Amino acid sequence: MKLLKIIQILLISGSVWVLLANNVKSQDSQTPVESGQINSQTVTEVVEVTGVKLAETNKGIELIIETTAARKLQVLNRSQGKNFIAEIPNAQLKLSEKNVFSQINPVDGISEVIVTNKDKNSIQIKVVGESNLPKVELFDSNQALIFALSPVTNTVQKPTPKPSPTESQQEPIELIVTGERDGYRVPNATTGTRIDTAIRDIPQSIQVVPQEILKDQQVTRLDEALRNVSGVIGNSSEGGGFQFSIRGFERARTMKDGFSQSPSSVSGSGILTLPETANLERIEVLKGPASILYGEVQPGGTINLVTKKPTSEPLYEAELQIGSRGFVQPRIDFSDALTPDKNVRYRLNALIQNDEGFRDFDQNIQRQFIAPIVTWNINEKTDLTFNFEYLHDKRPYDTGLVAFGDGIIDVPRSRIVNEPDDFNEKDFLSTGYSFEHRFNDNWLIRNAFRFSNQQINQNVFAPLGFDEATGNVNRANAATEWLQNDIGLQTNVVGKFETGSIKHTLLFGVDWNRDYSDIEVKLNLAQPSILNIFNPVYGSTPRLGFDEIPILGRSQEVRTSKLGLFLQDQIAFSDNLKLLAGLRYDTIEQKQTSNPSFLDRTGSESTQNPDALIPRLGIVYQPIPEMSLYASYSRSFTPNSGVTTDGDFLEPEEGEGYEIGVKSELFKDRLFATLAYYDITKKNIASPDPRFPNLAGVSVATGEQRSRGIELDLTGKISPGWDIIASYSYTDAEVTEDNVTPIGNKLVGIPEHSASLWTTYTIQQGDLEGLGLGIGFNYVGNRKGDLANTFDLGSYFLTNAAFFYKKDNWRAALNFKNIFDVNYVQGAPFSRFRNIEPGAPFTVIGSVSVKF
Repeated sequence: MKLLKIIQILLISGSVWVLLANNVKSQDSQTPVESGQINSQTVTEVVEVTGVKLAETNKGIELIIETTAARKLQVLNRSQGKNFIAEIPNAQLKLSEKNVFSQINPVDGISEVIVTNKDKNSIQIKVVGESNLPKVELFDSNQALIFALSPVTNTVQKPTPKPSPTESQQEPIELIVTGERDGYRVPNATTGTRIDTAIRDIPQSIQVVPQEILKDQQVTRLDEALRNVSGVIGNSSEGGGFQFSIRGFERARTMKDGFSQSPSSVSGSGILTLPETANLERIEVLKGPASILYGEVQPGGTINLVTKKPTSEPLYEAELQIGSRGFVQPRIDFSDALTPDKNVRYRLNALIQNDEGFRDFDQNIQRQFIAPIVTWNINEKTDLTFNFEYLHDKRPYDTGLVAFGDGIIDVPRSRIVNEPDDFNEKDFLSTGYSFEHRFNDNWLIRNAFRFSNQQINQNVFAPLGFDEATGNVNRANAATEWLQNDIGLQTNVVGKFETGSIKHTLLFGVDWNRDYSDIEVKLNLAQPSILNIFNPVYGSTPRLGFDEIPILGRSQEVRTSKLGLFLQDQIAFSDNLKLLAGLRYDTIEQKQTSNPSFLDRTGSESTQNPDALIPRLGIVYQPIPEMSLYASYSRSFTPNSGVTTDGDFLEPEEGEGYEIGVKSELFKDRLFATLAYYDITKKNIASPDPRFPNLAGVSVATGEQRSRGIELDLTGKISPGWDIIASYSYTDAEVTEDNVTPIGNKLVGIPEHSASLWTTYTIQQGDLEGLGLGIGFNYVGNRKGDLANTFDLGSYFLTNAAFFYKKDNWRAALNFKNIFDVNYVQGAPFSRFRNIEPGAPFTVIGSVSVKF
């Protein structure tokens, strides 16, 4: 009853935004938008600007006005001869030294950039051009207000008439607003604290893959994007699902905008439809235990997919990609205002994909995706966003290759052990809202709701064993129907205050989630199907429909409710010394019901009610502004799917992680590097009960695994036009306690050494301006194929390249993947005959896109 009352309170809080919206809507309406003004609103709050920086770009420089409330800044601009002048009438510089920023001759064509406090409520920005008024673009960013300054020079100088004071004050110039940033570096992230925070201030390793990298590499699958991040291994599963291992631990939580995309760790395998990348703004990877923020997660880390949001100015982009083996993918990305005052805006991403694949299946990979989103700025303090996604994915059901001896069987990588017409069809739907109300500069409330539904249908010939002496794969016709519903509700309150000279950023939140899973698996063991992998003959066994297959598999329902309450404080003792402390309480109610089947003759019903108190502590010290030294301790909590002889669930898995590292800004803040050492231990892993060696599925929580390693990540710009992202990881992941597996055995699919590099250069001037070249490498060391370490997956080194050309609103690109056609295995297998996935051969993808 107590839990129900808490949930009722939480649900009531979900309607807070309605009351707030009605209240704020009755207040004074916004002033009309004036020429030369962006986000023109009545000045009621003064925003603190904590940093001003200049960064070189391929067109000139960026002036970065750093603040956590960039969306509230108002910009009034005008020209005065060759000078650009902008005033922000609701902001004040609060810099660490003096409240003025000035730099002489930052780039050819610009004489000086000056940022000062004009008075107690406004900031003035002045950019002095050498011969002409610079071209100015304003980036629409929540992390900072960014002016892109491009000098305009003439070969023949002409005198510029000096305007009268009255004329200059009345002469606003056009600011082009865009949602794109130049380069690969992203200074802020939300995943590490659930608050938009500078990455250098977070005492854990956080890596970001921005949209620019997805575009330059022509990423079509999420695992391709995450190859750029140290310590992340993509484990694509049978039929196009996904899992990821981070820092040696599998089943890493994948979220979208803070909501889980994975089913309950008990009710399912953690595998869902491979997420679409077309509507992603960036991908954030938080390394190490993160249960303080997101509840039941594995200790290796968490992946958060951040979606694109509506832009303040019209955006219309269309792209067509065509590639090897019949790959075709048209895509659109549209955004515009729905009302004259631009307070209601939309964004629409959609695509259709067709791919024949490189495996010997009769059917193609087909995907259809659509994702509309609408944002309503109710007033200057209140925002409401509605989102929707639908994905249909149909592809062959592919269990990969099989192990042979201590390695992988030597057959063509296109060879399949399934039937050519095996299929896996999935429909994924997600909808919800997010609401934010800012009471003032220091306090705000966020509330978000998400509902998702997934349906999976499979009819396959699944391998059940492999005889290496004969080459025969023993298979059975199986069919699956799986329904997964998930409801999530999140409410957070963020507040800033001071106790003396100490600054606090407080986060209090409540998360509630309920999911329902109904899975029925049928297996026809009465009519086995044998396939010789060296001389396959397909179609020898008739395929049965779902209703025709005997109920010899399993039918299972799982209902799970989760409630989490957490408190976190980011404490700044000074500008260079910060402490992060947090505590979370989680409670879970779960009921699992299995009907009688071949695997469970009598059926069963199991319940569990685990709870946990999870701490987090970290410290950041900056000896110089460009460097952060940090250390952290955090824990994780995950319910256990193993059961005892009495049919009860085992106690939850627990993770504990330590991390120390250094983060540094290099080459005048153009590059950002993170070097980290970590030590993570996961306990209470299900291990076979030694008292009942012949009783399958009976376990005790005695297993323990440990991962220790070093990671290096580098992202940013070496010089104008030259971008780079690179990583290296050393991972020592092994079994430290178990009743069956030998101590010291390596964890499945985890390389000791791995590295990646991707770099592009774009010609900056001349007849070939806009022409670019990219080259990249991916190295993955040898990996063990199972926990018993009976076979190896081998190592591989991939080479990739790209050519692209951009002019005005057109962009054309040609990407080459796995140039030397390396034959390799990716991911982590389920066994010696399941999920040993061959990597794609040499692939070419071309694209043409236009913005209009």
